[in-house]
Amino acid sequence: MFRRNNQAKFGDLTATAYQSDYIKHKQPHFLVDVRTPGEFRGGHLPNSVNIPLNELGKRLDEVPRHVPVVVVCASGNRSRSGASQIAGAGVTDVYNLQGGLMAWMSQGFKTVR
Repeated sequence: MFRRNNQAKFGDLTATAYQSDYIKHKQPHFLVDVRTPGEFRGGHLPNSVNIPLNELGKRLDEVPRHVPVVVVCASGNRSRSGASQIAGAGVTDVYNLQGGLMAWMSQGFKTVR
């Protein structure tokens, strides 16, 4: 399920929608994990790039503007903040992965270390 958050200028994406729309169909996108490096090393979504939330503002130039950007964290709270920062920087196709890594794993989708 996808839901656009008009106030924050980014959308919310469920784990199931992300799996079917982006992973299964190999849709080009950029997946940024805003958790700490230690959390990231413990397990993360395949092909994600770790840019911790506390560094995101200084590293926005690493976020591409030509593909959709999906932001993930552990539970969906930090990723909402990260998605808001990225959208605020002018990136127009930004999505928060609702429920974060916990929702992803609860659906039985794989993580990597």
